[in-house]
Amino acid sequence: MPRPTAAQFLYGSAAVVASTIAMLLLSQTGSGAGVAVITTAALALGLLVALTAAAPRGRGRHAACAGSAAGGRPEAATVTEVTPLPAPEGTGQDTAATARVPEPRAAAAEQPVHH
Repeated sequence: MPRPTAAQFLYGSAAVVASTIAMLLLSQTGSGAGVAVITTAALALGLLVALTAAAPRGRGRHAACAGSAAGGRPEAATVTEVTPLPAPEGTGQDTAATARVPEPRAAAAEQPVHH
């Protein structure tokens, strides 16, 4: 399980504090059981906010836009040139004709794979 980010801690903590104060003021409860129910609900809400608000983006349509700043995978290097190895002597093969040189492309230009 990945570690939570600073933004997740911040959003979760703010949700817990704000929702606890709001629910206590709106319910005007004075009993210990009421306060326990409100604090449990506020903690659950804070956990939900922390997990969904700043979660790193997974695979999808905009995964390349997320980049490594959001915890995604880093961009792959662009292949610019491939130097073919010489053919073994005595095979009679032309190395320039048999070598396959891929065209350069960035990883972001590829379409995401959906499983």
